[in-house]
Amino acid sequence: MTHISNRDELETYVRTALAGAAQGTVLPFVTVLQAENRVIGSTRFANYDRESRRVEIGWTWVAPPWQRSGANVEAKLLMMTHAFEQLGCHRVEFKTDVLNNKSRNALLGIGAVEEGVLRQHAIVWTGRIRDSIYYSVLAPEWPAVKQRLQDRLLSHQSPRIDSARAVS
Repeated sequence: MTHISNRDELETYVRTALAGAAQGTVLPFVTVLQAENRVIGSTRFANYDRESRRVEIGWTWVAPPWQRSGANVEAKLLMMTHAFEQLGCHRVEFKTDVLNNKSRNALLGIGAVEEGVLRQHAIVWTGRIRDSIYYSVLAPEWPAVKQRLQDRLLSHQSPRIDSARAVS
């Protein structure tokens, strides 16, 4: 888990994402508010397994003024559409800290299924050993999840974002 509280930490976060992209281990995206051409967040594809046709979506953040605005819902819709409909994935997975109730509720809210906890899975920036909880959406579940995401976007009157800009 990354902690970003200043420009230097943000620059380190971006450099790490770009290094992962250069190595082919992640595909980072920026979430852009189209009306202002302003970056309001970021997310990534990671752990892509072409043979098993699965990918993880994570490392997501949205700046506080745009949280609960629908921007993250739209980003998830765009990414999951790409994963299921262009990459042909059978599975899209997510993981978060078991203590992160906001993320857990958001994942359940989009229709992801809670799968289980990996105990003492990672060490967070404070040094705390975190348990990670996994969620997934499977290809047969995708049509209902897609509809749920589209319905949520309509209810938010979301600011138009373009999360399909890969970071380069």
